[in-house]
Amino acid sequence: MTSEAPAECFVYITLPGQTEPVTAGRFALAVDRRGTPEGRFVYGRSYLERANAVALDPVELKLSPLTYATAALNGVFGALRDASPDYWGRRVIQRHLGKAQPGELEYLLYSPDDRAGALGFGLNQTPPAPKGSFNQTLDLAKMQAIADAIAADEELPADAAHEQVENLMLIGTSMGGARPKAVVEDEAGLWIAKFNRPDDTWNSARVEHAMLTLARACGLSTAESRVEGVAGRDVVLVKRFDRERTQAGYLRARMISALTLLRTEDTYQSRDKWSYVLLAEEVRRVCADPAQNAAELFRRMCFNALISNIDDHPRNHALIAKEAEWKLSPAYDLTPTVPVSMDRRDLAMECGDAGRFANADNLLSQSARFLLKPGHATAMIDAMEAQVRSTWYASARAAGVSERDCEAIARAFAYPGFRQSSEQAPSSRWHGGSTAPDCKPFRSFQATGARIGWSRPKTPSRF
Repeated sequence: MTSEAPAECFVYITLPGQTEPVTAGRFALAVDRRGTPEGRFVYGRSYLERANAVALDPVELKLSPLTYATAALNGVFGALRDASPDYWGRRVIQRHLGKAQPGELEYLLYSPDDRAGALGFGLNQTPPAPKGSFNQTLDLAKMQAIADAIAADEELPADAAHEQVENLMLIGTSMGGARPKAVVEDEAGLWIAKFNRPDDTWNSARVEHAMLTLARACGLSTAESRVEGVAGRDVVLVKRFDRERTQAGYLRARMISALTLLRTEDTYQSRDKWSYVLLAEEVRRVCADPAQNAAELFRRMCFNALISNIDDHPRNHALIAKEAEWKLSPAYDLTPTVPVSMDRRDLAMECGDAGRFANADNLLSQSARFLLKPGHATAMIDAMEAQVRSTWYASARAAGVSERDCEAIARAFAYPGFRQSSEQAPSSRWHGGSTAPDCKPFRSFQATGARIGWSRPKTPSRF
């Protein structure tokens, strides 16, 4: 690697109950003789000696003096990848650096301090002070103009200050997906401002807010949201559930995506591990309250099926830990779609014996893996279906969704195939036009998932 692309960096963490980061370890990324990226991480001795030390994640990087190594994910451990920029953040960083394809370490280092979760990265062993100021909600109009220019690959507005552009380089997990967005602050704390795009089919800001409201009415735990009007356009503000404002600063929650928990990638070849059932098993193994979290995951799976949210990929699910223990994060990125088919719609993740089929019988087929008795699971689906059918329109209108947009999304809700017999359903055709693979019996990922490699301590050196 050249001097422009660092070979290693320090990893910082803000510990539970604290507002100042400490150095947790060192991450190094190199390429072996075959051209394969390999990442190594080692915890610092001083960090391991802390009484309040916590693991970066409950899967790959447990507290240990050993050196962890991985060749997966271009050599980047899942928890670190979750703190790396998403599609929108990467696009902004590419523009900022003038590079078509920066290295993974550059993405980590150029992401700002307000990334999702509790991690940070830097070239100095001593972490920098936490960020003390943020864009205010009053700045939304200017942020919208900057986001529009970046999305369209146009020149930035003449008054676009460097710091404001830097503030667009944000959050690493799927929170917010690929949509233009920024972190803003008001008296209540930090929010993700997600901007509408000129090519949106409907008012995405108001529809997303409506779906979060509808989900809460269906018993889901969701992120708080509201809609603000900015220069004649709407912006949805989603409350940061990984931050808590205090007089001393912001407390941070650790956060990992379901992609990391499932030890998989967001590529076409890895979709066989995208599974609610496998995720339920991992949630049961990792979370402090397995029954409560597994049932919550089942509700989210059912809700996504009922609103035709076929973008429910593993990056749109996460675990958080405000203290030592992990739990499901509030639901986010709940968006309806209107596929042509009224007979069969597939979720992004497998949800039962019939694969990804968004169908009541299929959801019930593996309900025991969510620690639910058949009668309880059936009652949950029936009640949620009734709630969605009877209140989606009122929820949308109350959120300010126009009559025209309600007509556009109407076919998303409780589509006919949801109650169709699994045997009568047409075969699935999904991403890339290939036929969905035959469903196989689910097995515990603990038994079948790939493990990261272990090695004796070597570079990165301990400090």
